[in-house]
Amino acid sequence: MEYGVHLPLISFSGESRTLEDLRVYTSDARDLGYSYLCANDHLLFSRPWLDGPTALSAVLDVSGEMRLATTIALPVLRGPVATAKALGAIDLLSGGRMTVGVGPGSSEADYRVAGLDFSERWKRFDESIAVLRAMWRGQSFDGTFYPIGDASLLPRPAQKDGPPIWVASWGSEAGLRRTARLGDGWLASGYNTTPEIFPQALAYLGEQLASRGKDPGTFPNGIATLWMSVTEDRAEATRVIEDVVSKMLNRPADQIAGLLPVGSAEECAVLMSRYAAVGAERVFVWPVADDREQIERFMERVVPLVTDNS
Repeated sequence: MEYGVHLPLISFSGESRTLEDLRVYTSDARDLGYSYLCANDHLLFSRPWLDGPTALSAVLDVSGEMRLATTIALPVLRGPVATAKALGAIDLLSGGRMTVGVGPGSSEADYRVAGLDFSERWKRFDESIAVLRAMWRGQSFDGTFYPIGDASLLPRPAQKDGPPIWVASWGSEAGLRRTARLGDGWLASGYNTTPEIFPQALAYLGEQLASRGKDPGTFPNGIATLWMSVTEDRAEATRVIEDVVSKMLNRPADQIAGLLPVGSAEECAVLMSRYAAVGAERVFVWPVADDREQIERFMERVVPLVTDNS
């Protein structure tokens, strides 16, 4: 199993992120051996959220050989042409290290401020994926929402056909069918799946891929937004779930406890091992505090305990 880290874009306790913070964090993650560096996308949120693609581009020069990923980007809200332009540039400047995870977004507030009809999000999302590929490949596209014609974005990304597009789905059958139909990979949500649910969704996805002539064995997957706090202090682990994650997600704490790598190194390793055993190929963790210390703890205390049969 591969491991990635989310850039610490959220201010959990009012702290202000600086460029130097992000650069040092990225350098640490690189040196610790993480394979992926991820950035998430939101316009409005319950806490201050630094712009994801901007932050990702700002740390390119210290990211080493890490794969760069959006987990996820919101092409409907940003506009698919502008999204293609920005993420294609990151791919080019990084030498072809970009993976583009996409989703429609679930925030009605984001759609309101973007001047878009929330009820159209799925139709727009499907079409936006086609736009991304057309823009990166220099192909013509005329859609219902995006009548682009033969417009071409130059320069093109470093990867020949553009960055691979991984479709985010919480695991519904409709979402997994969409992933099989439109995606180059699948992104599951760390707080919307479990080691019991994940393999069921993966099996269904495999059936859908096979029905479309795609090889399930070569279709990548990852679990993103795994809020993380490695601590041997049980009271501290409880506080993180109840006072940070539960309030941030607006979900009862008892619905979240056990879903995330929050707790002792052994408990976190057990969760990661269970995911590895059921086919999760990569996980992306996001520390909720003490960012640099936490990514070090996870790599040095948790990962060596993970039983990985992949």
